[in-house]
Amino acid sequence: MHNKTLSELSSGLANGDFSSVELTQHYLERINRLDPQFNSFITVTDELAIQQAQQADKLIASGENHPLLGVPFAHKDIFCTEDVLTTSGSKMLANFVSPYDSTVAANLKQAGAVTLGKTNMDEFAMGSSNETSYFGPVKNPWDVSRVPGGSSGGSAAAVAARLTPAATATDTGGSIRQPAALCGVTGLKPTYGRISRWGMIAFASSLDQAGPITQTAEDAALMLNSMAGFDPKDSTSVDQPVPDYRANLNDSLKGLKIGLPKEYFAQGLDLKLEKVIQEAISEYQRLGATVQEVSLPNSSLSVPAYYVVAPAECSTNLSRFDGVRYGYRCADPINLEDMYTRTRTEAFGEEVKRRILIGTYVLSSGFYDAYYIKAQKIRRLIQQDFVDAFKEVDVLMGPTSPSQAFKLGEKTADPLTMYLEDIYTIGVNLAGLPGISIPAGQLDGLPVGLQIIGNYFAESKLLNVAHQYQQATNWHKAQPID
Repeated sequence: MHNKTLSELSSGLANGDFSSVELTQHYLERINRLDPQFNSFITVTDELAIQQAQQADKLIASGENHPLLGVPFAHKDIFCTEDVLTTSGSKMLANFVSPYDSTVAANLKQAGAVTLGKTNMDEFAMGSSNETSYFGPVKNPWDVSRVPGGSSGGSAAAVAARLTPAATATDTGGSIRQPAALCGVTGLKPTYGRISRWGMIAFASSLDQAGPITQTAEDAALMLNSMAGFDPKDSTSVDQPVPDYRANLNDSLKGLKIGLPKEYFAQGLDLKLEKVIQEAISEYQRLGATVQEVSLPNSSLSVPAYYVVAPAECSTNLSRFDGVRYGYRCADPINLEDMYTRTRTEAFGEEVKRRILIGTYVLSSGFYDAYYIKAQKIRRLIQQDFVDAFKEVDVLMGPTSPSQAFKLGEKTADPLTMYLEDIYTIGVNLAGLPGISIPAGQLDGLPVGLQIIGNYFAESKLLNVAHQYQQATNWHKAQPID
């Protein structure tokens, strides 16, 4: 059953081919048997999952028919989930049991989906390799000596290994798309504000966006239908109707205008990987699309701008973790200052400390104008590049990552090299645009991801473009283990 897509499982449940309890037990057994080698889960909610599955079976028997009813999935451990450990991959929250559901968790619970557990992640979503987690690194199912990407590496690895048919994830600078590429699955980052951030532990509030990681674009559409929507509890949520994202999946691609940013095919991209991407783009031409070169002249500034804006917001958001109200507290503090200092020193990892220090520095008196304000101006230029490009084309295409999955420990000693892993994805977050990564081939037995970028609220178009490619190819069906 684990080889079936989310859509196929939904149909099987509706037709009575198997029960939600049988399906849930199958995935729980698979997680408990296989995940020790991948470390993709922090918490497995066995009892809760069976209870939800039993309830789903009763609703299905009574005639209820929601596409996600009774279908198992997993949450990235950044989404607050009522009465379930919610750690954000950090020692700081290693004992935090959330008293409420995030909006994303509530929406999927309302849809009748079954929660298998919470997936591992880089600490507070800060990382590109899933090596910064307090609970240990996640390992790529295609090669356990390699990283799965980050920060949503646990979700991507779990879907790739078929430990869950789908998982929630978050994307601040590429953290859905990059691990999806490295693990050979489909990862969708929607338009900023399309999915509520309420109850999602914040890293960088103007960049964070929730989305699904799935096997296929059709499955991503299914998940997005339930995840998206306006939320009055989230001031950044956009009050715009949610379309049926499956409605246009089968539209023809004849006449589709594809833009290839020349900056995405320049120095720094592995030449063999570029060849795979070009072959995928040729497939789109066979499907009736046209291709033209476009330019995003300020894209080279996206990494430095991001690593001013994101740490600044991280410094502010993580100031709440001080040992006073909840989470970790150091032992036997002498006074309040000692408690603050030792709590944060003991409970935050090195990467989180690094970003807090950078963020505090760029927001400090005398440096705010020189760094933070300047980075926000550059952000506006990057956004305008995309606006100009979409006057000429319907979507942009290019590699998701400049390289394939790299070895565990290979880049941890050089933060700058690690940061460059997100060079093709960060600009999308700075501009607030939607993007999707889909499997587009393999090199030396490792997946390669194709990134497709759309205009604001063009998720339906992205899913249609991705789905048509997956109808014509089989890369999304490849899996590392049976």
